[in-house]
Amino acid sequence: MASGHPRKHNWNGTLTTRVVTNHSDLKHQICSGEKMDYINLGKTGLKVSRICLGCMTYGAPATGKIKPGSHAWALNEEESQPFLRQALELGINFFDTANVYSAGASEEVLGRFFRANARRESVVIATKAHGVMRDEPNGRGLSRKAIFHELDQSLRRLGTDYVDLYQTHRWDHETPIEETLEALHDVVKSGKVRYIGASSMYAWQFTRALYLADVHGWTRFVSMQNYYNLLYREEEREMMPLCQSEGVGVIPWSPLARGRLTRPWQAESTKRFETDQFGKTLYSKTEDADHKVVDRLGELSEKRAVPRAQLALAWMLSKPFITSPIVGATKTHHLADAAAALSMRLTPEEIASLEEPYTPHPVLGFS
Repeated sequence: MASGHPRKHNWNGTLTTRVVTNHSDLKHQICSGEKMDYINLGKTGLKVSRICLGCMTYGAPATGKIKPGSHAWALNEEESQPFLRQALELGINFFDTANVYSAGASEEVLGRFFRANARRESVVIATKAHGVMRDEPNGRGLSRKAIFHELDQSLRRLGTDYVDLYQTHRWDHETPIEETLEALHDVVKSGKVRYIGASSMYAWQFTRALYLADVHGWTRFVSMQNYYNLLYREEEREMMPLCQSEGVGVIPWSPLARGRLTRPWQAESTKRFETDQFGKTLYSKTEDADHKVVDRLGELSEKRAVPRAQLALAWMLSKPFITSPIVGATKTHHLADAAAALSMRLTPEEIASLEEPYTPHPVLGFS
């Protein structure tokens, strides 16, 4: 591709792919010369890009008392546009948000962008429900009432009549799982949701949910959005084998450990690093162990002369149970690095070297 002449994409048309027999070989040429890969989400026929753009960053910067899902480091709508546009240019068709992100503003920003720049059938929109949206008894959770209301509100903010993937953001300890599963089944049958997914929970909880759906003939979860990266690999013990056995797609959140896998240990202080209270709960008790993994990643980065982010994502993408890591972006090179990781192959020795310093961690990410 000639320099200075990037390929043009008509995002009022469908994604252009090369038709092949094996879905894992689907490719989309992008401006950098790399190729976007597409893969089926679990056992479904839905094809998603192997990089998913996480949209928690986009919406509105939080001020005053900050609620879960809102962040002081979030970008406003104007600041978000270049990254959403870059994602489309890279061939990314998979976008993940949630009702609580910027108190709903993330969904609004995403919806307005798609209405102006993409055909609805060309993109895969994933959103989530569970967190606090209103300070009242039924303003959160996964009851039938909450699911029906929050889905309608998400559809209104997104400006669409259906969501491709509707996910439970966490386990609701105050609602019977049977009530949640039947409500999710009903919203699928209503046509407002195409597929349902789950997020961080214990493997026994996910097993129970899958079993109950089978017993009652309800719609099954097709994906698991869990916490997984080079610094936190506890999910390899039970959840990943379960998903692989059941044909559930895995779309991990925080694949770069909130930036810790993109730079030398504590080499840079960002606004997010300083204000991300949830992130501190994930890493504050394991700093000594995590430091060793970050250093080992840095050694390989210097040896191969490639960014750490590319290596960390290439490591994750080498795992057969991974569908699409959810990558956030606040700088243009963030998505470029993610796309480049698709064509990077690590040797078995390099993978073993990256994994060797890891030590068992407390189980985290379920709250």
